[in-house]
Amino acid sequence: MNKETILLIEDEKNIFELLKYNLQKEGFKIFWAPDGKEGLELFSREKPDLVLLDLMLPGLDGLEVCRRLREKAGFSVPIIMLTARSDEIDKILGLEMGADDYITKPFSVRELLARIKAALRRTQTPEKGEKISRGFLELIPEEFSAIFHNRELTLTPKEFSLLYLLCKHPGKVITRENALETVWGYEYYGDTRTVDVHVRQIRQKLEQIAPDENPIETLRGIGYRWRG
Repeated sequence: MNKETILLIEDEKNIFELLKYNLQKEGFKIFWAPDGKEGLELFSREKPDLVLLDLMLPGLDGLEVCRRLREKAGFSVPIIMLTARSDEIDKILGLEMGADDYITKPFSVRELLARIKAALRRTQTPEKGEKISRGFLELIPEEFSAIFHNRELTLTPKEFSLLYLLCKHPGKVITRENALETVWGYEYYGDTRTVDVHVRQIRQKLEQIAPDENPIETLRGIGYRWRG
């Protein structure tokens, strides 16, 4: 059986030893790079299935490494950022640079494993569902294809899945917790900012094509809905 491979880019060796032990127990093969430059080289050489990326790195910081990884591989490889920072702006920047998710140190290994498995499961399983047409928007799940006003939307897999979830239930409120469980595949752990950032990115892409339309409605403190 081929082992799924994970690249850890992290300057703290004790974290590598902890994750190496636990990830190998789960059947993963792990590569380690203590800085961003070596991490990019390992990524090109080993072609991992998923990247765990520390935000605070010597030399190239995690945000720059994330940007370069996305340039190399598009959105085919999930990136989960590890951060000790409590400042929300750093987490938001990580998501905007292309990270799929983040987890704040100190973290539960069990929680991290759940997120890793969910991320891998979603990249290896084609999106399921029927084609959806909502006004000027058409979504084809098996192809991750989104057409808006006859123009193609360039969406990440997470953005597509979130947009599909909203459009599948027009007029219905989708809570942030439900979006996390459905799109990211793990139970609610208390931080819903990931959903907010992805919705904002979807809105920006829709507005680039149709600035006067606002099909995604925010219900403050609750969640979002596609205007039915």
